[in-house]
Amino acid sequence: MVLVLPDGAPESERGHSPWAHLSALPLGRALAGAGRAEGLLVLPVRYGCRGWNGARAGLASDAVWAADEVVRRYGDVPVCLVGHGLGGRAALRAAGHSAVSSVLAMAPWLPGSGAGELSESVPEPVKQLVGRRVMIVHGTNDERSCPDLSYRLAERAKKVNRDICRFEVHTDGHALRQHHAEVLALAVDFVIGSLFPQPYSRPVADALAAPPPLGLRMPLAAGFGKSLRP
Repeated sequence: MVLVLPDGAPESERGHSPWAHLSALPLGRALAGAGRAEGLLVLPVRYGCRGWNGARAGLASDAVWAADEVVRRYGDVPVCLVGHGLGGRAALRAAGHSAVSSVLAMAPWLPGSGAGELSESVPEPVKQLVGRRVMIVHGTNDERSCPDLSYRLAERAKKVNRDICRFEVHTDGHALRQHHAEVLALAVDFVIGSLFPQPYSRPVADALAAPPPLGLRMPLAAGFGKSLRP
């Protein structure tokens, strides 16, 4: 099971964003297509409110609720949380749920990323990532969510969990559109390799095995995915 967590807002009381939901559809379709033969289900999470809203961490709470629903409806199945922007932060924060086995955070928005954030003095936790396979993907030209902050989080997380890697998409921005095909191929490779008994591609396996900083600043090669799984 994959739960797709769309982007949100640092602070907002408005309902879910249809635009963010639509933006997450290509990734969801790519994952569903790649895992259909294996019985993979991909479900988008519709937030009750689009805002993170400080200590309320609303998007993470919605992600936990969705994981609870997966367990209630489908039983003991491994869950991969896949999120973008504040959805990426929600995926990382909700990783401690017992059903979650892996996390893919794309351009995760973290405290300190920019305007509109609430004051948060407590560092983003990483202990909930222990025992999970984690990949972070970030564009080096992201002006909405700071790439350096996701590197620092990955660096802290690597100290408690060896199964974490981070890929940098050079010259790409927050939406990761410039290298869209490569990013989708990387996401599919990680998710399918994490949920099913299939090997990761060599770059992903190398990134997970490499010590920091190498495994946390792995460049996403142009054309990634063209010679991988059909």
